[in-house]
Amino acid sequence: MNENPEPSTIQPQPRRILITGASSGIGQQAALLLRRAGHRLCLPCRDQARADATRQALLKVNVTGGDGNSDGNSDDDGDLSTPLCDLADLESIERCTEVLLAAAEPIDGLVLNAGLQDSGASEPRRSAQGHELTIAVNHLGHQALAMRLLPLLERSETPRLVITASEVHDPSSSGGRVGQPAGLGDLAGLRAGAGFSMVDGQTPFSADKAYKDSKLCNLLFARELERQRRGSGRAMPVLAWSPGLVIPRNSGGFFRYSRQHNEWGQRLFALVARDLLRLTASPERAGALLAELATAPAYAAPGFSYHVNRVLAPGRLRFELTEPSPEARNDALAAELWTVSAQLLGL
Repeated sequence: MNENPEPSTIQPQPRRILITGASSGIGQQAALLLRRAGHRLCLPCRDQARADATRQALLKVNVTGGDGNSDGNSDDDGDLSTPLCDLADLESIERCTEVLLAAAEPIDGLVLNAGLQDSGASEPRRSAQGHELTIAVNHLGHQALAMRLLPLLERSETPRLVITASEVHDPSSSGGRVGQPAGLGDLAGLRAGAGFSMVDGQTPFSADKAYKDSKLCNLLFARELERQRRGSGRAMPVLAWSPGLVIPRNSGGFFRYSRQHNEWGQRLFALVARDLLRLTASPERAGALLAELATAPAYAAPGFSYHVNRVLAPGRLRFELTEPSPEARNDALAAELWTVSAQLLGL
């Protein structure tokens, strides 16, 4: 499958990188590459079982530092940590970030990659604080993590933030045109606080729309964070990206929090999209792109940018800079979403 030109070499200078969603899928593939290149990794995991499995998988990687020398493997590696942090629980996020802030270790790259796509759910699930779970994990949890860890990013000489979004945030994209389009309205649902089903407060619950809305929130959040940093005189690269349609061969799921409601339908969709039409990217390929976004000098320029792994033809994808949807470029909406979300988070 001829997807993209090979990514440039991951930056050899070791960086301190925190990645959410590294227990599986794209995040795990990125972490494996970054670990192999000698970067220091903090990989928050939802529970102890995932933390243990993630750590063991990463400790098996043969680490090569910037000088090209392998340091072998170690059962006690200070360059790899897997703290507990459940993005569906604001108290868990607070506990995790308090430990990281107390250690005062700078973060060079904050990679907000974890995601929930609750395909086919007919009723909303709830976070520990009662928020609709898709928005809680994909947007609110990541904003809470970023706001709390900004002091550690500011301690870095070369800070960078990367967030995994999706083309489905854009109603004009191929995925965005299927089903109800993304749209946040005036944030009436979010303003109502715990118990909301949809951000706009108007449409009946739709798991598909909730996911699209959460990806729109990702882009608005990223643009507002970058605007705030620039306005304070501390500009940094803020990169949003869409990995395209990523379907692992050994699973029908998409992200680590996924719950499948139609297993055979998902398997049929995967067969058609991945094997017949060849419209998908492999987790390994998407992970390589994420690792590059987090480290490569090509993405070190301050400012906001959005990159898409776009299908050109069956079996051909190209990773390119593009513009997000008009709603994602709404500065007033971005600022209001930040403020309303911060109030919900108690920040």
